[in-house]
Amino acid sequence: QVQLVESGGGLVQPGGSLRLSCAASGSRPSINTMGWYRQAPGKQRDLVAAITSRGNTNYADSVKGRFTISSDNAKNTVYLQMNSLKPEDTGVYYCNAGSTYLRGVNFWGQGTQVTVSS
Repeated sequence: QVQLVESGGGLVQPGGSLRLSCAASGSRPSINTMGWYRQAPGKQRDLVAAITSRGNTNYADSVKGRFTISSDNAKNTVYLQMNSLKPEDTGVYYCNAGSTYLRGVNFWGQGTQVTVSS
C-alpha cells in the first residue's frame, strides 16, 4: 500500500509562487502515475497536473504555462511548482497516485490548502 503526505501549501499573494511536495511511502508496483488535484470551494475535485513513470505530463488548461509538475523517483516525491498564482487557484490540493491500467489502484493524500489572496 501507499501513503501520501502533501506539504508546501499556504497563503500567497496574486502573482506569487508556491511549491507543493508529495512524499510517498510504501510500495505498490502497479502505480505508474501521480498527480495533483484541486478542489475549489463549491466545486468538484479536478485534475491540475499529472506525470507518468515515463515522464509524460498533463495539465489543466487553466494552469498551462504557470504550473510545472516534476518527480524525484529516488526520493519518492512529486512536486508542483506554481507560479503567477491567481485567486482562482485557491483550493485544497490533493496528491494522487494511481495506475492507468488498473482502475482499482488509487491513493490520495490528506490535502494541503492553497489560498491566493491580497
